[in-house]
Amino acid sequence: MIELIKKPNIDFLGKRYIAFAFSGILSLLGLWAVVGIYTGGANLGIDFAGGSSVQLKFENSILLHDIRKAFEEKGIKDFDLQDLPTENKILIRMKKGEFTMGEFTGKVVTILEEKFPQNKFVIDSTTEIGPKVGGKLRRDALVAIIVATIGILIYVAFRFQFRFGIGATVATFHDVLAVLGVFYIMGKEINLILITALLTIAGYSLTDTVVVFDRIRENLRTKHNEPAVTVMNLSINEVLSRTIITSTTVLLTSIALFFFGGEVLHDFSLAMIMGVVIGTYSSIFVASPIVLLWKGKMTFAKK
Repeated sequence: MIELIKKPNIDFLGKRYIAFAFSGILSLLGLWAVVGIYTGGANLGIDFAGGSSVQLKFENSILLHDIRKAFEEKGIKDFDLQDLPTENKILIRMKKGEFTMGEFTGKVVTILEEKFPQNKFVIDSTTEIGPKVGGKLRRDALVAIIVATIGILIYVAFRFQFRFGIGATVATFHDVLAVLGVFYIMGKEINLILITALLTIAGYSLTDTVVVFDRIRENLRTKHNEPAVTVMNLSINEVLSRTIITSTTVLLTSIALFFFGGEVLHDFSLAMIMGVVIGTYSSIFVASPIVLLWKGKMTFAKK
């Protein structure tokens, strides 16, 4: 309904080989990250690397921000906080290697008694997160991503054609690998929150890709005598304004989360910002060119 760009006529597919080279680099970074995760070279979070956790029950309510600040002032890093406000409970988890279970619990008690002497607390429970649990979570995360992409392949192949399913699947894998690779290079923590962001990105990328594919299908029915590259370029240009508006909307929301969502959502929102940009790019420069390169006549029956 809103035309940000009046009658665009950009030769997107003419730049597909440049895009393939760029996307190849991003995908290689992602594969490097996958190898790093499974060889222990990545900055794995507590869920994947294992560690210790202690749950405390306070007499009065307490803010996570205050606990986080108290820990950081004492030079303690690589910890996660989770609260249960209705019961005044706090779960503190720390990555394996820095302290033993006993040292970790003692350190937590000492810091909190020093910083919050008026708010008494008791230790509810302590838990050791072993490497077997972390390994299982890594495998489960990988299975979740693979199952999601296979589901995308089946859905798009059923709705369009098999070649479109391949294009959408490759684009989705590309987006996941690209964001994972950038996080790995930046030294960011690889944890379950990032996996959640990657699956969200996969869903967003698919939605954007399907919109482009839907217009391609419509135009192939009415312009079946024209070259496929012409029809596909026309289709991408026709939905360009819609793509920009949708991407900008999601991007602004993700940016707001990044700056105002707090420490817990910081990495999630950063992944979403990257994912929206890369997902929009891949819908145009990865998914559609792969469909074009697939051999065979590409037509749809007229309605």
